[in-house]
Amino acid sequence: MKVLAAMSGGVDSAVAAALAHEAGHDVTGVHMALSRDPSQTRVGSRGCCTVEDADDARVAAERIGIPYYVWDLSEDFHDLVVEDFLAEYAAGRTPNPCVRCNERIKFASLLERARLLGFDAVCTGHYARVAHDGPDGAPSLHRARNRAKDQSYVLAVMGPQALAASVFPLGGFEDKQQVRQAAYERRLGISTKPDSYDICFIADGDTRGFLRRHLGESPGEIVDADGRVLGEHRGTHGFTIGQRRGLGLQDPAPDGRPRYVVDIDPRRHRVVVGAAELLSTRTLEATDTVLFEPLAPGRPVACQIRAHGEAVPGIVEQAEDHGAVRVTLEQPMRGVAAGQTLVLYDGDRVLASATLTRRTA
Repeated sequence: MKVLAAMSGGVDSAVAAALAHEAGHDVTGVHMALSRDPSQTRVGSRGCCTVEDADDARVAAERIGIPYYVWDLSEDFHDLVVEDFLAEYAAGRTPNPCVRCNERIKFASLLERARLLGFDAVCTGHYARVAHDGPDGAPSLHRARNRAKDQSYVLAVMGPQALAASVFPLGGFEDKQQVRQAAYERRLGISTKPDSYDICFIADGDTRGFLRRHLGESPGEIVDADGRVLGEHRGTHGFTIGQRRGLGLQDPAPDGRPRYVVDIDPRRHRVVVGAAELLSTRTLEATDTVLFEPLAPGRPVACQIRAHGEAVPGIVEQAEDHGAVRVTLEQPMRGVAAGQTLVLYDGDRVLASATLTRRTA
């Protein structure tokens, strides 16, 4: 099989490319240059697709013995991921840029280019497993054996068609140290390289500062659930549902309990705060549903709304491919925010992905 290996410059993608090559596939490595600043460098463990990363990917490809290229996808990344991130925060929602990157860059832009060039599949260093256990051998997406590193949540948005053309060699590894050992044994040059974390295009980790620089300031009121003005803010984009710290309120709540952000209304420039119980919901509503298999009303599922969050049991009330999904939870879930990604599981098996639209009490 002719395989295009996405090589970020990290240990995971390098080992994945090496394993695909050793499995007998005809592998070509490609580094996606996603930053509009070609001189961008890493800041400790922060940053992605930097000059150092491109060099590390090149060295790893040479040692594997595969061709290597750099593709400039910076405009696609900016338009489809960064601008979406800003627009979602401006609209009072809480996006996951890693989900959007996987959907629109790694399994849309990259896969489209790969197919045009005659490749059969894309190989990445994501921690997830693919099983061909559906009708006529159709693939299904499963959690990785390494649950701490599992990335099935951010991959679920890719859908079954892209999954059929994807290879994830790291899904069977039990822990990260095994991956680093595999890199060391193959002399890939990056076995001790630290993992990247946080949002890759915000290298200093200051998300609020990034939003302020790009969205500016739009002052408004901080109010309680009854509409009583408690303070002021410099922009609703500086807040997320469930936030407790950094509210800037001088007076404590009358009952002395902590206050949390429970609603964001960018049209009225208002941030609503209240007690913790106002964050809880028993119903999840979402749209833009991507189904890996049909979901009948009444089916039990496990619902996850954060990349490494707990999956909460629920019952499907409605599920339409590319349409709406509604799930009733067996127990209340806190901190649900519009814009978050909802992924439904049956055990380790991914059933669907959707984007939360609102929280219902």
